[in-house]
Amino acid sequence: MQAECQDATSREARFAVPRLACDAHCHVFGPAERFPYSPSRRYTPQDRPKEMLAALHRGLGLGRAVIVQASCHGTDNRAMVDALRADPARYRGVAMIDDDTTEAELSDMHEAGVRGIRFNFIKALGGAPDLGIFHRAADRARPFGWHMVMQLQGDGVLEMESVVRGLNMPVVIDHMGRVDPALGVEGPAFRTLLDLLRDERIWVKLSGAERMTRAPFTEALPFARALLRAAPRRVLWGTDFPHPNLTTPVDEMELLNLIPDFAPEPEDRQRLLVENPAALYGF
Repeated sequence: MQAECQDATSREARFAVPRLACDAHCHVFGPAERFPYSPSRRYTPQDRPKEMLAALHRGLGLGRAVIVQASCHGTDNRAMVDALRADPARYRGVAMIDDDTTEAELSDMHEAGVRGIRFNFIKALGGAPDLGIFHRAADRARPFGWHMVMQLQGDGVLEMESVVRGLNMPVVIDHMGRVDPALGVEGPAFRTLLDLLRDERIWVKLSGAERMTRAPFTEALPFARALLRAAPRRVLWGTDFPHPNLTTPVDEMELLNLIPDFAPEPEDRQRLLVENPAALYGF
């Protein structure tokens, strides 16, 4: 299932969005007739090609984006790479790879703007990767200067803590660790996430509020604020367009308008939206 995305131009941002603000977590899906979905996918999305993503960003006033490979395409990164090549100055990418990914493909993706690889550890989404493949992928990504993006959920932060600490490369945790808001900021998974951020190699995305709670997303605010305080120069933000595996409508402008609540100070917003993604992704 996939949430319907509301028209981002139907509302206005309630703060001055920096010209080079970055959506550091978004996806392209298909079009399936050109970029077929993986036979082993857990969900079949509606096509959301690069043109729709570009239109969204125009409506939001965002000048940069990081396009993250989605599991519905598996390790076939062609749709993502095609989107990167449509606007190389504006886009960077995060790929999914395995042992069958060739060195030529890695080099080609790097040239196109890929700067990281992603592994999903959420079992409900098919995320139970072989740790051997995971570590071999990390070893192959490291010479390119890439980072590792990990999608974890709640207790998965606890279960994977030693793995995260043991990676000799930058690590980005998706969606605030997808912790359970009912447990509060003192919950064990969130406390572990905060502790991980003591390591200068570890980053976190202040995205996924719509996965933690429903609009107006007030339950997500203390988590985002605590993460920003813990690592103001290692936080990122993204829309997660087009919101795979959600069934309720999502208004991306409403998500964008959470940013002044996450980061009340203009200098924190500048870091979150511009400086931090530029540092990690090399814009």
